[in-house]
Amino acid sequence: MTEEHVLVHTEGRTGVVTLNRPKALNALTRTMVETIAAALDRWEHDHGVATVVITGAGERGLCAGGDIRSIHKDAKAGGKASAAFWRDEYRLNARIARYPKPYVAVMDGIVMGGGVGVSAHGSVRIVTERSGVAMPETGIGFVPDVGGTYLLALAPGELGTHLALTGAVVGAGDALLCGLADHFVP
Repeated sequence: MTEEHVLVHTEGRTGVVTLNRPKALNALTRTMVETIAAALDRWEHDHGVATVVITGAGERGLCAGGDIRSIHKDAKAGGKASAAFWRDEYRLNARIARYPKPYVAVMDGIVMGGGVGVSAHGSVRIVTERSGVAMPETGIGFVPDVGGTYLLALAPGELGTHLALTGAVVGAGDALLCGLADHFVP
């Protein structure tokens, strides 16, 4: 029996998505992206679901981004799976940004790259004292993706530019200041 990497269920009128790869810091795979998208499709017109909440399993964080190991393996093999993953991931992030119901992201612990994509585009973004939010793609030669350049461009002054160029990790207070989160909950 294989472990489900995304747990999807409802609690009352809330649709709950739990990223469930805690040993891999809940790093996203294409199958995970497809599962989240399918849940959002089901719940969009379901009058029994009023709100969607996304969270991560384990103690370390919501999501450390895309599964870099599988992307690297695919690139070395000359495959096309990475391009398909990014296409689907970007579509999901755009979908989250325009989702018609409240989409609540609990950004506890590590939230980087693709983790920012599945959370910071939501309508309600919650950080905690443990939150570490970053777009570290510059460290591997990419620009901040998953709509990160858009989000960082909205930060005051040149804070977004600094975060984009350095990949620096910010805590709850700076995530709020930069517009990557809306609320702090201990």
